[in-house]
Amino acid sequence: MPNLFHELIYQSAERGAQSDALIDHKQHMDYPTLAGAVQSTAGALQALGFKRGERLAVYLEKRFETVIALFGASAAGGVFVPINPLLKAEQVSYILNDCNVRILVTSAERLALLKSVLPNCHDLQRIIVVGETKEWPLIAGLEIVHWQQLQKPFGMMYAPHCIDSDMAAILYTSGSTGKPKGVVLSHRNLVTGAKSVSQYLRNHAEDRILAVLPLSFDYGLNQLTTAFHVGATSILMNYLLPRDILTLIKKQHVSGLAAVPPLWTQLSHLDWQDIKTLRYITNSGGAMPRSTLARLRSALPNTQVFLMYGLTEAFRSTYLPPEQIDKRPDSMGKAIPNVEVMVLREDGSHCAPGEPGELVHRGPLVSMGYWNDADKTAACFRSLTPRQPGLTIPELAVWSGDTVRMDEEGYLYFIGRRDDMIKTSGYRVSPTEVEEVIYATEKVIEAAAFGVPHPALGQAIVVVAVPKENLDVSPEILLAACKKHLPAFMLPSLIELRQASLPRNPNGKIDRKSLATVFEQAFITA
Repeated sequence: MPNLFHELIYQSAERGAQSDALIDHKQHMDYPTLAGAVQSTAGALQALGFKRGERLAVYLEKRFETVIALFGASAAGGVFVPINPLLKAEQVSYILNDCNVRILVTSAERLALLKSVLPNCHDLQRIIVVGETKEWPLIAGLEIVHWQQLQKPFGMMYAPHCIDSDMAAILYTSGSTGKPKGVVLSHRNLVTGAKSVSQYLRNHAEDRILAVLPLSFDYGLNQLTTAFHVGATSILMNYLLPRDILTLIKKQHVSGLAAVPPLWTQLSHLDWQDIKTLRYITNSGGAMPRSTLARLRSALPNTQVFLMYGLTEAFRSTYLPPEQIDKRPDSMGKAIPNVEVMVLREDGSHCAPGEPGELVHRGPLVSMGYWNDADKTAACFRSLTPRQPGLTIPELAVWSGDTVRMDEEGYLYFIGRRDDMIKTSGYRVSPTEVEEVIYATEKVIEAAAFGVPHPALGQAIVVVAVPKENLDVSPEILLAACKKHLPAFMLPSLIELRQASLPRNPNGKIDRKSLATVFEQAFITA
């Protein structure tokens, strides 16, 4: 059993895994080759002066070099920082400065975009450039090295003595409410997460897992770690359109696919009739609309659907077994293996069955806190009352900020994100409850509900939706559906239809907060 992040690859190589480790278009890489590339890169990084605990950032799309750089940094004793390739130069600069990155791995094209901000990254020492490079810009104070120089047969200068509680990665959460937060993950967090998820998904060496989500997203990174843990194949994809995903599933005989609700909604409208190899699909990053779930299950009758819940601060907390979907379609399920999930009141006491409370996660997936932010860490990572009398060392757990309830059989149900909850007419309204009704009309592709200031109500509920083509859709029709299924205090005060897709944050989720800013003055009279 591996203890360190990079040992996931080494273990499968040593076991003689027969499948490819990675596929990128027509390129294939087996486990021994990948393990050798990781070790060579680690030795080269050490030769460049990369020290234990220092940070290496990777700002690239998904490709072989991205994976090798992440795992090579770990093997060299360092900490990897995957940066979402959709971020702009100023956002990248913030991350590089915030966690004092020493080495940046990127492409020549991306380096040109970063040229103006990199001189302000005072801790940055070297840039490693991947891909074809006729020339690259000269940046004062920075050494630029080509990736091929790292792929010589370097031996490890020394084997860094790391243990599983050491830092392995820093993942930055969405910055929609200000600057992003760097969540620090240990080797134990990452390896235990791979083991736990692959256990309930029953992953095996013959699986072919399509990696669609960003590797800067814990859910996306886990597509690699679960594959490597069992010696399966990870297929890298930087998709342009949802139909490209289906094309690659058929071409590569994909058996496992993970996505977030907005992407599943788009995929559910496509033709899946020729898809025969999908053993399972998973959803996280928000509740999947019932109508989307129904379409997918109808299109993929032989595919298991795993509905999951997680947060970057503790990776994955719950999953609903596929056999429970008909009985509990709205449930988040129960805790994943080797995790305990509790529903607590503000004073830390346990909620009664059915009573709303905050989801609190304990176990080895609890991360190491927020990088260089003691206040935010103290607010989210708090001590639990000792489980047994006589224990004197406090245990930290993650307070998720999500309001949930637990039924008498221990199944959890999501109510809403604490800072997304709409407070109107003295009631607390979950936006997802409103969105479910809109999606159930089968007339929209995307929908987002949120609260905006209102002089009488406190907050008014606004819905923005993207209608399906060639259908009779109007705000009045959607409001009528809401009136049919929702009490008066949950009805939208305004429904707006748009033709373009709704804005998303870097992890692909619909960005309610950016939408809300557009309507801040909608109900405020001069």
